[in-house]
Amino acid sequence: MEHIVRKAFWDHEKEEQWLNEMAAKGWALTGYSWCKYVFEETPKNEYVYRIEFLDNLPAHPESGEYIAFLEENGIEHVASYTRWIYLRKKAAEGEFELYTDIGSKIKHYEKINTFWTTLALAEFAVCLVEIVIGLNQSGRLFILNLVLSCMLAIMGILLLGLGIRIRKKIRRLHQEKAIRE
Repeated sequence: MEHIVRKAFWDHEKEEQWLNEMAAKGWALTGYSWCKYVFEETPKNEYVYRIEFLDNLPAHPESGEYIAFLEENGIEHVASYTRWIYLRKKAAEGEFELYTDIGSKIKHYEKINTFWTTLALAEFAVCLVEIVIGLNQSGRLFILNLVLSCMLAIMGILLLGLGIRIRKKIRRLHQEKAIRE
């Protein structure tokens, strides 16, 4: 039986936790597209899920090699969305961690931070363009450009806000790495 859930996440760790909670209830992820999760009924706790942000799109040869390597090691590639991939492993096969050392965790979070920061800067750049265009307009077009600029600025601020937690995590990991060395 197929079960579809429409849900949005901005935090991949919370999304991963939710997927594992769904697996604990007997729902295995079989597909994903923007904010749409497709599940099938399975035995409870059959799978453990992880989400990873790739350096390149999944169709890129390097990503393809990496995904093939994961699959050779018993990790199933369930779905992809842009550079995010959804992975699972049978829970009976033991622990499933993608990042086992501090350095790889730092690299993972830095990739995600760069992604959110780049999106935020793009929003601010388009906002500035809209402001400049709006200054050359009058009447309704000026107001439209002003409203659009405000929306873009708010989106940029929200995207930067998403990165705050990740930047804190990176800082803590760097501190932990310094203590261990």
